[in-house]
Amino acid sequence: MDKIRITEDFRSIQDHICLELEKEDGRGAFREDLWKRPEGGGGRTRIFENGRVIEKGGVAFSAVEGPTPDKILQKLQLEKADFYATGVSIVLHPYNPMVPIIHMNIRYFEMSNGINWFGGGIDLTPHYVDKEDASYFHQQVKNTCDKFNPEYYPKFKKWADDYFFIKHRNETRGIGGIFFDRLSSKDGNEMQQIFEFAKSIGYLFPKVYRHFMNKNHNLPYGEIEKEWQSLRRGRYVEFNLVWDAGTKFGLDTNGRTESILMSMPPTANWQYMQEPKMGSREAQSLSLLKKDIDWINQ
Repeated sequence: MDKIRITEDFRSIQDHICLELEKEDGRGAFREDLWKRPEGGGGRTRIFENGRVIEKGGVAFSAVEGPTPDKILQKLQLEKADFYATGVSIVLHPYNPMVPIIHMNIRYFEMSNGINWFGGGIDLTPHYVDKEDASYFHQQVKNTCDKFNPEYYPKFKKWADDYFFIKHRNETRGIGGIFFDRLSSKDGNEMQQIFEFAKSIGYLFPKVYRHFMNKNHNLPYGEIEKEWQSLRRGRYVEFNLVWDAGTKFGLDTNGRTESILMSMPPTANWQYMQEPKMGSREAQSLSLLKKDIDWINQ
């Protein structure tokens, strides 16, 4: 694979996503922070704050390189060699609790000894689970996967259900999506198709999120809904700091802390022994944070 082309295509995807989100929000704009990594490479982190729909979010691009840290070599069971990694990572936190949190990441990793692969995923974290929204999201993701391989969606959905799971809470982070990692092939044509698949997830992101921004941002909410949103944001923080492999990889490779932690919500809350009232929308949503739900054919 040509890492320069991959890098430029990922950079273009960042540009496209930022433009689409600004159009849909209609008020906010991204501010760009260019940075360099002392060991090699750098990136451009774009932060969105105080928009019409989006309270806080980030669309980050990076391309970093250098000696692979021993911790990464041990964790991934790799032989010692230099690495190059590039990708786009996104998390958006809306004002309105009826608009879901969303995350997307696509990435490419290669080593000087010839090892290389693609990874990524997209998942939705509603504060309030709406079955119609969940079905729409999963159908869009499945349609994109099916264009490349009919086995992708069921395999990567299961992977997402297992990955985006808050083990210490025994609940999923949201309604899932897809997650994939270390996709590779020695066949050049097949590897090109994997690259095209990764890019298709990047271009799918603004399409599905503009849908939710437009559909849900004017839905009514009150103090109860904002309190629940704050608690669910707390769960998001817990997953990202305790379980997320991307966060750990960034910190283990001496990545840029501000860019790594851009996924954190602007505010969050924790309440001791909090349990939603039986029969409430909050309780119903919590009951649906489980693995292996067929959201398309519910």
